[in-house]
Amino acid sequence: QVQLVESGGGLVQAGGSLRLSCTASKGSIFSKHMGWYRQAPGKQRELVAAIHTGDLTHYADSVKGRFTISRDNAKDTVYLQMNSLKPEETAVYYCAADPAWVRLITLSAAYWGQGTQVTVSS
Repeated sequence: QVQLVESGGGLVQAGGSLRLSCTASKGSIFSKHMGWYRQAPGKQRELVAAIHTGDLTHYADSVKGRFTISRDNAKDTVYLQMNSLKPEETAVYYCAADPAWVRLITLSAAYWGQGTQVTVSS
């Protein structure tokens, strides 16, 4: 069992940066692949970035070159550094964990956090 808690969201101007954190308050991320997702109002949840236990990373095309996912297993934390943010990236950002990569990248992960709001003003 893993419980995930996201933090770091907030209000930022377009072009600005935020770093999101997702920490396991219960359990460990050590053997889990980790992902960041977002859901804007009226839209479906989408995968933003994912990181394998072996540090292989995957990004949505829309964020490549601007977002970076990383993990610190010693701290049971995964990060999402977001640069050059755009107003259309306003959404609730969620992290998730799963021991199966396929489930993670198909939005079927076993463990989800509650989300953190990111608002990008124009």
